[in-house]
Amino acid sequence: MLKRILNARVRDVLPTPTPLQPAPLLTTRLGHDILLKREDLTPVFSFKLRGAYNRIAALSTADRELGLIAASAGNHAQGVAYAANLLGVPCTIVMPKTTPEIKVAAVRRLGAEVVMHGDNYSDAAERCAELQSQQRMNFIHPFDDLDVIAGQGTVAVEILSQAPDNLGSIFVPVGGGGLAAGVGAYIKAVRPDIAVIGVEPEASDAMTQSLEAGERVHLDHVGIFADGVAVRQVGEHTFHLCREVLDDCIRVSDDEICAAIKDCFEETRTVLEGAGALSIAGLKRYADEQGLPAGPAAAIASGANLSFNRLRYITERTDLGEHREGFLAVEIPERPGCFRAFHDALGALTVTEFSYRLSRRDVAHILVGIAPQRADEIDEIAGRLRSAGYCCADLTDNEFAKIHVRHLVGGRSTEVQDEVLYDFEFPERTGALRDFLGGLGDRWNISLFHYRNHGGSYGQVLCGFEVPEAERDQLAATLGGLGFHHREQTADPAVEMFLR
Repeated sequence: MLKRILNARVRDVLPTPTPLQPAPLLTTRLGHDILLKREDLTPVFSFKLRGAYNRIAALSTADRELGLIAASAGNHAQGVAYAANLLGVPCTIVMPKTTPEIKVAAVRRLGAEVVMHGDNYSDAAERCAELQSQQRMNFIHPFDDLDVIAGQGTVAVEILSQAPDNLGSIFVPVGGGGLAAGVGAYIKAVRPDIAVIGVEPEASDAMTQSLEAGERVHLDHVGIFADGVAVRQVGEHTFHLCREVLDDCIRVSDDEICAAIKDCFEETRTVLEGAGALSIAGLKRYADEQGLPAGPAAAIASGANLSFNRLRYITERTDLGEHREGFLAVEIPERPGCFRAFHDALGALTVTEFSYRLSRRDVAHILVGIAPQRADEIDEIAGRLRSAGYCCADLTDNEFAKIHVRHLVGGRSTEVQDEVLYDFEFPERTGALRDFLGGLGDRWNISLFHYRNHGGSYGQVLCGFEVPEAERDQLAATLGGLGFHHREQTADPAVEMFLR
């Protein structure tokens, strides 16, 4: 493998090495020198071009005339299509139906024929095998091919030529294992003192499970957030190599991947895809749980083919992945003034979300998001609330609550009487929510309250009040005195459809 890597023809398509750049923000935060290998800066925005070009360049003229076929969730597809276009070889790519449109469109722009099939890479690979058998095209495997592995291994060649001599570790994203096998093989052949650590999503951990079992494991289901590594079974070649060359293989959550995407954005102003930020997430977890090996640590930023519509999910989950947001479900008495008393019990904390809908007359159930100063502070806050007499449950690690329940707090109520609704806008600053609640007073019962800090300059609150018809002018006067921009939304069609 060392000989294959050193003779790989990657310089034909990448004449200039991708940068290995310092990450000063992560370095400061972790207290350890961190470097990012910018594979997102290749012409197809991922490392996959290396292996694809090396494999196709090795084909004979007769094989090239037969054409190429590949299965891919996107990045390998672009690598194959780019290389095929450059070398004048016709190609067909089979892609899962779940592949982000940005990757599908990019493959088509490069002149490849695209066949959409299945929900993940394994489904697409099965269809690809059928078509390859029928049409006798040359199959370009995304990871389980020695020439592909060798092409990916050139990443390690560049890292060692760019990094300080005391480089201590390299963190590598793992899907099918091609990049990890190639990088690990080269590093262990020439610098066995450097630790090579693979990183997988918790929902797509075929390599970790295989290494633990001592044989290749087939997963029944894989998560698709990091679609570039959503592989049900690692390759034969890659498994045997990774078993020899990886010092460790660890798992990270989707929330941690989202946080790593933010980290890279803050360092480089580049938005990585989920799989592209995987190694950064792993490096951070390893530093937190085990401590990084001595010497600088490098993480391979492996791809940036992110579908734009995933940004909302990423931003929602980033603070959770950085332990900068926690969620508590709290039961409080149902009476005027209870919100303000509860907020006072929270103390001087940044509230990120506050959701409530009246459902009973004796108690109220609230979902509250909090930005802690430390990862363990949520436990302290929950304990403080319980000591103050509140029933409290920590939902920070409750995936069901984070995905669904937080958006369903509300709805219709048979208990609500004489309700009017207003939305409010106020500057996002420390204490703004406290000032708002204090200004409302205790005269009218709050029947609905929804607030979410979206990171903008102004906070948005929807608030329902139970106010008899004769007192509504007084409510309007009180609200006018708060100093916050507001509008009545009682007659909005959405209110009639979903809240009445």
